[in-house]
Amino acid sequence: MSDDSIRLVTIGRIIRGRRRLLTVLAVVGALVGFGASLLFPPSYTASASVLLPGQWEERELLTQVDIATSSAVVDRTAAALGWTGVSGGELRDRVGAKAADGNIIMVSGTADTPERAQQLSDQMVHQFVAFAARIAGDSADPEAAARPEALRQTVVQTGRRITELADAADPGRTVESVQTRTELAQLRTALQEAVNKLDQAAPTATKANMVVMGPAARPAGEAPPTRTQLIVAGALLFFLLAVVGQLTAARMSRRLRAAPEIAAALGSTLLGTVEVPEERPVRRPAGRGPRARLRGLLGLDIRWDAPTPQASGDEAGRQLRYRRVCARLRNELPSPRRLLVVVPDGDEIARRAAGQLVAEAGGGPSPSPLRTGCPVLHVVGVSVDRPLVPDRDDASGALVVLSAGSWTAGELAGVAEACADAKHEVVGVVLAGAVRARPTRTAGRPRDAATPALAVGDDASGGAG
Repeated sequence: MSDDSIRLVTIGRIIRGRRRLLTVLAVVGALVGFGASLLFPPSYTASASVLLPGQWEERELLTQVDIATSSAVVDRTAAALGWTGVSGGELRDRVGAKAADGNIIMVSGTADTPERAQQLSDQMVHQFVAFAARIAGDSADPEAAARPEALRQTVVQTGRRITELADAADPGRTVESVQTRTELAQLRTALQEAVNKLDQAAPTATKANMVVMGPAARPAGEAPPTRTQLIVAGALLFFLLAVVGQLTAARMSRRLRAAPEIAAALGSTLLGTVEVPEERPVRRPAGRGPRARLRGLLGLDIRWDAPTPQASGDEAGRQLRYRRVCARLRNELPSPRRLLVVVPDGDEIARRAAGQLVAEAGGGPSPSPLRTGCPVLHVVGVSVDRPLVPDRDDASGALVVLSAGSWTAGELAGVAEACADAKHEVVGVVLAGAVRARPTRTAGRPRDAATPALAVGDDASGGAG
């Protein structure tokens, strides 16, 4: 693959080319998710609401949320429930609270059964309301409950005293009258402070009267993540990892695609590029053993990142490209001789191109002038894993035919070394590519019935295609 941005069409090609592998991995991921669901028992969550009357600021609501989940409330809840082996520290991870619209505090509890979740939520709400009332100075504190009435009595008594002093005050300017007026002013100040304290105490008492909005509803389903969610998440995770793995492997691939690189790896020159019509997905050799059978079962013997075949010209043009390769091969050799056409095993495109090249070089009922003096070719398949080229006394040279983007530099170097070990010089390289055939008749030019329809393209040098 190139370094261009990944497009949706690339993802589609991976899904089509690796659908067997992706399906198997998705099933494996689903099984892993199912196994994870067995390790984590199902849980249920119930919620109860508490209404806070009066005017509350946001920071005050957040304070109440913290109080609802505080250790004091949770410990009291654990003691009231009396569940065996469940302490306040363990319950702290199972409860939660949040502020909702309308001065409502939502208290939730999670347990292993719906009944326990309902009990935990109801008990949390009860303990929260009781603890908040105690903090705000509810009836649980007798002294705090008596403060508003004492303030009212102070106001009444102060009012009476002011009236008495006002009646007894001397309208003159004596020292006694000045003292009386001063004491009167002090009493008025004390009265005003008492009234202010009484006004401040009224909202606090109102806020302490929290209202529980009914018992918690018994949960009807499991809390997330459920078993179904874990199974789906496992399948999706393995599917995505497989796709990412295929993309990474394609981007890190060392297969050679450029014609000069391929020729340099084989230590020879490029004679041309020929093309064959697309027939079916190209498969690698089946091989032997369980590993090879497993690759075939999963569809790994088919490349998904092979270049998309392009539309080709007519049959006459494709035949002309093969004849040009034969002509270049004839010019490269000082005298006609037999050559081995080396094709890597599993390169179906190259194998078909080699067969057509042999047919073009070796004959027909009436050889054309272009075929005069062309070497005789013999096709042999070579494994790139353990390359071994046969020794042939009647052959002195090798012509390598392969498709671009299928082999690495190391694999091609191994093929060249195998040719050298068999005393065969690599006289040239021919690249083969697959195209979508569009055979059309050329006016005034008959078809060659003895040669199958083959496609050609322009080669890297511009003349041999």
